[in-house]
Amino acid sequence: MEARKSIEPDVVLMDIDMPIMNGIEAVEKGKERYPNSKYLMLTIFDEDEKIFSAIKAGADGYLLKDEPVEKIKEAIINLLNDEGAPMSPSIARRALNLLMNSKLEFSKKDSVEKTNEYNLTDREKEVLTFLVEGLEYKEIGMKMSVSPNTIRNHISNIYKKLHVTSKTQAIRVFLNNK
Repeated sequence: MEARKSIEPDVVLMDIDMPIMNGIEAVEKGKERYPNSKYLMLTIFDEDEKIFSAIKAGADGYLLKDEPVEKIKEAIINLLNDEGAPMSPSIARRALNLLMNSKLEFSKKDSVEKTNEYNLTDREKEVLTFLVEGLEYKEIGMKMSVSPNTIRNHISNIYKKLHVTSKTQAIRVFLNNK
């Protein structure tokens, strides 16, 4: 008898409102079973709690269903190439507001020590800030007046310093240590 080979999906498009199990739970369970798969929330829900819960569960991106098809296609390609944590602009703004208004408090001393612990340069911190805002490599390059390849080099250095392998992980580490 031949054993069945398990196939791990590259990218999973996930909605939040589904029968039997909601998409947030499905992402959490999916990450456990298929840790290398990328999960893109594609939903109508833009409430803070759902956004936060989806990202906390392991969603690698969060787009609203009213995004143009080209934007969704670009998001999938970016996830396949480890080039971003795609978010609808309104979702990125909400995520930033959530973080800015969160009750987490760090003393300045703790914050400086944690950030310096990774030895990120000011440019690398700037790149990470743009990533948190949901910008893609090309957009970051334009804002910083450098090529997308330079941004890729910065991101590669950031991954090494933070000991991560994806943009989502880098953003999480950066925000948790800011």
